[in-house]
Amino acid sequence: MRRSKCEEWRDRARLSEGCYLLRSNVTDWSGEELWRAYTQLTEAEAAFRLRKSDLVMRPVWYQKEHRVQAHTLVCFLAYVLWKTLGRLCHQAGQGDEPRKISAELQHIALVDVVMPTRPRTAVRKRCISRPTEHQATLLQRLDLQLPASLEMTGV
Repeated sequence: MRRSKCEEWRDRARLSEGCYLLRSNVTDWSGEELWRAYTQLTEAEAAFRLRKSDLVMRPVWYQKEHRVQAHTLVCFLAYVLWKTLGRLCHQAGQGDEPRKISAELQHIALVDVVMPTRPRTAVRKRCISRPTEHQATLLQRLDLQLPASLEMTGV
């Protein structure tokens, strides 16, 4: 008596449970090199699935190709910065998820103070709020420093 296809698939699934089989036409790589390339591919695919809300990006519909390319570049740079923050978090023993660190540090404010000096003339001073004790500890663990002061500019 012949088994059904469904039973055959179940048997195959049971036998291969917990195992990976990579099939490739690349013949001059070791198994470790193939596995590393595969995991990098899965990380790249995960990057495309990263929610735009994590990057504080909104959906945008452009009509012109150069604007689409510019938006893609900005999204890519945001992703690189996000992954860099994740790596810094991991190295600092703060876990692999930068979302909490980003939420805490985003409360450090950058403010422009505009001081009028004469009619139609003003001096602009950029100021950074002083981090809380917790924020200062996070910055220290991540080996990040806020600038001591920012340039004054004429308006």
